[in-house]
Amino acid sequence: MPLQSDLAGRPAAPGLAIGPVVRLAAPTAARRSSDDPMQETDDLFTAIEAAVADLATLAETAGDEGAAILEFQVAMLEDETLREPALALIAAGVAADTAWREAVEAQLSEYETAGEEYFQARTADLIDLRDRVLGHLAGTAGEAPPPSGAVLVAEDLTPSRFLATDWTGGGAIALAGGSPTSHVAMLARSRGVPMVVGLGMAVLDGGTEAIVDGAAGTVWLDPSPAARTEFRRRQAAAEAAERAAEATVGRPAVTGDGVPVAVLINLADPAELDRIDPAICDGVGLVRTEFLFHGGGLPDEARQVAAYSRIVAWAQERPVTIRTLDAGGDKPIPGLTVDGESNPFLGTRGIRLSLARPGPFRIQLRALARAAMHGPLKIMIPMVTVPAEMDAVRRMLDEAVAELAASGIPARRPPLGMMVEVPAAALAVDRFAADFLSIGSNDLTQYVTAAARDTGAVADLADPGNPAVLRLIAEVAAAGARRGIEVSLCGDMAGDPAFVPALLQAGLRSLSVAPAAIARTKAAIAAADLRA
Repeated sequence: MPLQSDLAGRPAAPGLAIGPVVRLAAPTAARRSSDDPMQETDDLFTAIEAAVADLATLAETAGDEGAAILEFQVAMLEDETLREPALALIAAGVAADTAWREAVEAQLSEYETAGEEYFQARTADLIDLRDRVLGHLAGTAGEAPPPSGAVLVAEDLTPSRFLATDWTGGGAIALAGGSPTSHVAMLARSRGVPMVVGLGMAVLDGGTEAIVDGAAGTVWLDPSPAARTEFRRRQAAAEAAERAAEATVGRPAVTGDGVPVAVLINLADPAELDRIDPAICDGVGLVRTEFLFHGGGLPDEARQVAAYSRIVAWAQERPVTIRTLDAGGDKPIPGLTVDGESNPFLGTRGIRLSLARPGPFRIQLRALARAAMHGPLKIMIPMVTVPAEMDAVRRMLDEAVAELAASGIPARRPPLGMMVEVPAAALAVDRFAADFLSIGSNDLTQYVTAAARDTGAVADLADPGNPAVLRLIAEVAAAGARRGIEVSLCGDMAGDPAFVPALLQAGLRSLSVAPAAIARTKAAIAAADLRA
């Protein structure tokens, strides 16, 4: 009989873990003020510079997704808008730490009460920056990270704290607040760290050890002998299921009633390929090209050709779908994205940015056409809203291929498809000139439900299983079938076994998931019966 857990929250990342509880709190160490405004100003600048250096160091090993988050935080720290109020308070005689805290918390208050989802979603980043700078001001920034294998308990967890934690020895996350669609939740899923959110303040009280069931959204504090026995039973069952899934991961995915399903991988950084056997998948359903634009400067054509060609060669004649630059929103790129937009999630991002900055976009199209000479490469356009955008891209791609041919440079015109993540496109997808379609369930969900990914207060609304989201997915799949073009789905939804049956029932026969989710996705497909 299943045991009743101590606390019930919302699942954020699947998995089971047991470990000592480590409670995280904001820095509270006292700092002695110099009473000299000039010295206090110097101390604040020194602390900010140290925080920037911390984030830059973390970004070196954080992977593409983590690096993008950290680079955004660096941009916030370097923005005068954040530091000017603190400098004004220091000039008025306020100590540097107090001035910084008050300035950031005033900004936090504005973000939390803003109507725009973008600003609400940035609160975790501001808290992260507030605490990191305060730690340097107080001289506590070098404190040891939590031990590997610990269950981290907090009101919320910042991205840099997650990325600075050693998860190789296990561990889990149990949050009083948080959101299952936050940056930290996405990082936890990609790294296999069990995570539960929305547990309430009770999780912050008492308990020296905890069991976390990320799939069920439950936590046991100071588990009893019976709870430990139940944990071991569940863990053994989960490990057996994982072994069974891994044993068949190299086989084609087929439903219980014999329907084949293509399972591809999402790729954020070519370095991931070193650990992946191409035989486990049917190709690459999504390459996020933002990795090329990190670290300063825009990549030239030769560098892009080399990166894309490497991925195509790794796939060994399996299809590789490469998404053009999807910058903007929560992925700014200095010198390219638009600064100061009131709501970047609804602003100049994705293809909107590429058409507004045609120079870098033409270089990327040329590089993709050249890399297509090495295998079945396909180009996918993000954030498409109206047919005119695809028409413009098609003309630019044709021009790029013609230019390369005129210069005697080998190139091939790849198939050109689009992401379906904007409701306007999903509802009228038959109007778009696209060779294939790929549903981006993350953005589609947040736009359909009007609920930001990173805002805990509306996390329950940002549900991929919302009937409206599933209905749109089914309509897109049906439209693709009528036209005889492939329709895939490449969002987090595809890698969640709970949603796989519904996606297959909606008509999808191609799913693209994180490499770590291949085995469980194939197992979920094998367990599905479309005759039911």
